[in-house]
Amino acid sequence: MKQAARQIAVCAIGLILLCLLCRLTLFSGYTAYIDRESMYGYRLEELSLAVEDGSAALLGPAEVTGERLRFSVIPEREGEIWVAVRGPDGRTVTYRLFRVGRFLTVYDMNTGSFTGDTAVLIAVTVFWLLVTLIMIRQFLLAKGPAFYSYRTVYFSGFSIFSFFTFAMMLTVTLRRLISPEQFQMLSAYSAIRSASSRFMKLTALPVLAFAGAMAASNLMLLRHATPRVRNVLGLLIALLILGGEAAGFWLYSRDIAGSEMEIRLWNTLENVYATAFVYFECILTGAVICGILAARHEPTPDRDFIVILGCWFRKDGSLPPLLRGRVDRAIAFWRMQKELTGKEAILIPSGGQGPDEPMPEAEAMKRYLLEQGIPEERIRTEDQSRNTLQNMAYSRKIAEEIDPRGKAAFATTNYHVFRSGVWAGEAGLKAEGMGGKTKWWYWPNAFMRECLGLLQKRWMQELIGLILLAAFFGALSMALL
Repeated sequence: MKQAARQIAVCAIGLILLCLLCRLTLFSGYTAYIDRESMYGYRLEELSLAVEDGSAALLGPAEVTGERLRFSVIPEREGEIWVAVRGPDGRTVTYRLFRVGRFLTVYDMNTGSFTGDTAVLIAVTVFWLLVTLIMIRQFLLAKGPAFYSYRTVYFSGFSIFSFFTFAMMLTVTLRRLISPEQFQMLSAYSAIRSASSRFMKLTALPVLAFAGAMAASNLMLLRHATPRVRNVLGLLIALLILGGEAAGFWLYSRDIAGSEMEIRLWNTLENVYATAFVYFECILTGAVICGILAARHEPTPDRDFIVILGCWFRKDGSLPPLLRGRVDRAIAFWRMQKELTGKEAILIPSGGQGPDEPMPEAEAMKRYLLEQGIPEERIRTEDQSRNTLQNMAYSRKIAEEIDPRGKAAFATTNYHVFRSGVWAGEAGLKAEGMGGKTKWWYWPNAFMRECLGLLQKRWMQELIGLILLAAFFGALSMALL
């Protein structure tokens, strides 16, 4: 994350300096336009322009281009410029206000445009393209044990939002370059400050489809399991998503009338809400992407150790389908590796004894391994752990005692691979995961439990990140018309 943040900061600083350089070397005056519709029946050819005595700028010659009158504002010093538009009878039709700021930059107070605004739009567009490329590159570089990290969730999820923002900025910039007289900067400001709400609208259908699929799988799960809180998380998340989209639709469909400040405050509320929704939408998207990739991953067949993560088993010592799926996955990999390379990895079934279990989970898994023909000398049990983090930490100690440089893998259920990989990294065990299959209707709800488990340990960081992002877009909404 720090490396990506440094790269993004360097890009931002470089583009700001480039914009400043372009402003000082390539742009001097400002080109303004007056529409025919605002001339109260006068023909554009009949109009004349004048500035008050002592104004901060001069005017270049005016010319008619299509349905507009075009003229140049040439700044001389900082200050205000009132341009009077007069008819052939000398009557003043309207006024246009300009301001000259630092570096003799002309600001058009009617349209929001300014000297060199196209260069700024190009720079912002390039910035979002670079952010997207940096995130995608960092995601692709996360190989092996490094893949199991919160960073990959952020990079995969937020790269989608950054690419959308780049595409939006590219459209805005091209419209400004092609038709500067029609597409004013006020329209560009509106697009920039509403990036989150636009993204939320664009992704509404796939998000609603995901919520529907989550609810359907959870209802199927309830046909086979007891209706406890952990077994209805998918349904609760689906309802929250539906409620969130409905609240967003209600905000966007409201026609607000009032003072400029009231309209700004309402737009700010819309954008802050959309920012919060999109923030968690991106995190959820990133978690789903990482979870699916982790579940489909196959470690390279050069492992010295295979850790098998335990879970509940029957009182008679037999393994239920969930735990048997984990052990079978480890056995299949063990046999495949032996066939390809002749290397027999050491299997480490890991799990302590629960209060309602007749023996440690590791012991129950060892018995099953022996029944499947695994030599006893290739099995080392870890029977003290109480959770996944301890599974990884205690198994690492066993592996290091045998071979400190040995390569490890771990086997668990498919929905549990990514989160287990994160815990392995925190425990200091460099290992790649593999996932055993489970019923399709069980996977989504269980995976949602894993996502919440990932966020639970980082809720403070997530809250701070959300507040900062919402504050940024809120300030942007209040600052831009």
